[in-house]
Amino acid sequence: QVQLVESGGGLVQAGGSLRLSCAASGNFYRMGWYRQTPGQQRELVAMSISGSGTAYADSVKGRFTISRNVARNTVYLQMNSLKPEDTAVYYCNVRPSSLTTERDYWGQGTQVTVSS
Repeated sequence: QVQLVESGGGLVQAGGSLRLSCAASGNFYRMGWYRQTPGQQRELVAMSISGSGTAYADSVKGRFTISRNVARNTVYLQMNSLKPEDTAVYYCNVRPSSLTTERDYWGQGTQVTVSS
């Protein structure tokens, strides 16, 4: 059973920084972060894929950095130069393997609020 525990959300002023953490029950093929605002679809923020590198949404490139601590089975999202439009619920997402039949798993979500 895949378990994900997120932490690190909160309230920050524009221009500030936050770091989100997602402690997983293993080190998985794909680990990353999505975000969602009310009435909108969940969107990809950043992704780390074993053996392939990372990917970012255009809106966060140069400001956010995704990283993994393999020994701790944890994926991080360092968010710098935050903007009010980054306000959302952020969800940790993992896919355990590269199999086409594999499913995604989601964390409970953590609120990030950026004030102007």
